[in-house]
Amino acid sequence: MAQRIIMKEIILARDARLALRSQAHHIDPVVLLGANGLTNAVMHEIDRALTAHELIKVRVPTDDREERETIYAEVAEKLGAARVQMIGKLLIFWRPAEESDRQNADEAARVAILSMQTASVAGKKEQTKTTKRTPLKVSVPAKKIASKKPGEKKKKVEPAPRRARPKSKRVTKKAAGARS
Repeated sequence: MAQRIIMKEIILARDARLALRSQAHHIDPVVLLGANGLTNAVMHEIDRALTAHELIKVRVPTDDREERETIYAEVAEKLGAARVQMIGKLLIFWRPAEESDRQNADEAARVAILSMQTASVAGKKEQTKTTKRTPLKVSVPAKKIASKKPGEKKKKVEPAPRRARPKSKRVTKKAAGARS
């Protein structure tokens, strides 16, 4: 058997994590853990799914929250993935695809931006550029232009047509009690 290289977990910035959460909303779980829990076969399947899809959901059957959190941390640490979100029994992981597997240039750019600018390796500080925000220029609304030409009369607004029968007036129990 080949030994598995233990990679470091990817730590995502808040904005990247929120973007990935929104992308993962419509995804169905790809890997389902069985009664045996986290086995080597399950780890291999999660690794394969991350390589194929980048963003995956894993369903864990256990009711113990601490055990689910342990599984969540262990998978992220061993496979070098980012922990995106844990919702109940669903765990969401993300790992950027390798360069040799990428085919679409737009997707490659998206992954590169997410992984370079918003992710860091555990233990290393994230380097961010600080830029000053400039306030937006306030635009002055344009002057209203008259809709009628000089010398024309204003158009008369016709009232809404009346109903043939007026609506019947309802009397509520509370109002009926107040009358008597």
